[in-house]
Amino acid sequence: MELKLKETVIRVLQGDITAQSVDALVNSANSQLWMGSGVAGAIKRAGGIQIEEEAKALGPIEPGEAVATSAGKLPVKYIIHAAVMGPDLVTGRQLVHRATHSALHKADQLGANSIAFPALGCGVGNMSIAESGEEMLCALGDFLAGNNNIGEVRFVLWGDEAYQEFKQSVKKWSREHPQP
Repeated sequence: MELKLKETVIRVLQGDITAQSVDALVNSANSQLWMGSGVAGAIKRAGGIQIEEEAKALGPIEPGEAVATSAGKLPVKYIIHAAVMGPDLVTGRQLVHRATHSALHKADQLGANSIAFPALGCGVGNMSIAESGEEMLCALGDFLAGNNNIGEVRFVLWGDEAYQEFKQSVKKWSREHPQP
């Protein structure tokens, strides 16, 4: 699925986020920046332990904030660690919104033209894919209303069920926010 918002192409894909050819990958992080399972674990396995070591050296950060590290062995320039939860591992719509916005801002600061996101807050955070998708798209719309250099945003979902649910969020969001 693909749509355009201002000058930015938005793609919803099913697959492995660590296999994406973009400038920056987003890690759905905790504020302590340790990388356990889910997306964080996949990034650490594919890119190497040095990603986690770099991230932990930058933490802790406030929930909703984002920091960037190198990408280790991954074929991208940066890993952006967006903290969607604190040490209590609890998240919500507001934190997902802030973390998405912070990750986009960090990517723009780094000069990244393309970025890939997982569905933030859905693993340990226990949010539904639909709820995450709605909030991430609202944050993306808010961010793209300003000046930036991001040409492509990918939302990469693991598994068909997650992909279909996120795609429905995008369809709903685009109906509620028609583009001129």
